[in-house]
Amino acid sequence: MVCYNFMPVVDWTRTNLLYPTPVGGLALRFDMIDFIAYDVFVLKRAAAEDSYDAELVEAARKRLAGMSEEDVQTLEKNIIAGLPGGEDSHTREAIRTHIAAFDDLSDDDMRSNLVDFLKEVVPVAVENNVRLAIHPDDPPFSLFGLPRVVSKADDIETIFAAVDHTANGITLCAGSYGSRHGNDVVELASRFAERIHFAHLRNVSKEPDGSFIEAEHLGGDVNMVSLISLLRREERRRAAVGRTDSIIPMRPDHGHLLIDDQTKTVNPGYSCIGRLKGLAELRGVIAAVDQLDVRAA
Repeated sequence: MVCYNFMPVVDWTRTNLLYPTPVGGLALRFDMIDFIAYDVFVLKRAAAEDSYDAELVEAARKRLAGMSEEDVQTLEKNIIAGLPGGEDSHTREAIRTHIAAFDDLSDDDMRSNLVDFLKEVVPVAVENNVRLAIHPDDPPFSLFGLPRVVSKADDIETIFAAVDHTANGITLCAGSYGSRHGNDVVELASRFAERIHFAHLRNVSKEPDGSFIEAEHLGGDVNMVSLISLLRREERRRAAVGRTDSIIPMRPDHGHLLIDDQTKTVNPGYSCIGRLKGLAELRGVIAAVDQLDVRAA
């Protein structure tokens, strides 16, 4: 199983890597106002202001005015200088150049490129007994005006229609899809259950302006109990029809910085204690829904 993504220039992006939680942990957060402040007034991307509602731009202008130079440097580091989703590190001028290379590429162009890629790669995957699991955009909306084409149900339909084979599947990242207003993650999982090859189980709490915080695994906006119950039913269905890929690999994706992990150097989102706590909670849910399903049968 190969998990891959189709996000240009920036991978998964957050504005705050150490956001305090009410119980003493530190979480990842994407703050839309902070991001706009950086894009429009710090990076000064060409035509950046046109990408956002005027009220949000004005809020970003006021937010930036209250930031110290150290605050701005930390924000920049979080967004581009140490991209949490990748190993690359960009300077301000370098990322402007990378973004500008996509100025003439529309969402439709990017989608066409993805379809061309799938038509070439999926047949090879089939020949080699490989399952492809595309990861959604994170966040699942445009950043820096860049095209993003794996963000909602219609995008998944396009991917599957490009090459209609089981090997052409998805990574169900509950936190990524759950970060977009209008995405019902449980409904989405039900609709595309047959093609889920990998599950990233994490949770988010959204705000009206597009901001979100990575919540505890059993907190947030995604009904994790319903989602896990659905995935377990799909695993049993696959086993019953003889699919060799009946088990859907799962990971407790991301986790809060807890206890002494806060004093260690860890990759953002990948602390040991926070993810181990999430794993324990998720395994507890799995055991519970399995018992309920056995009784119902």
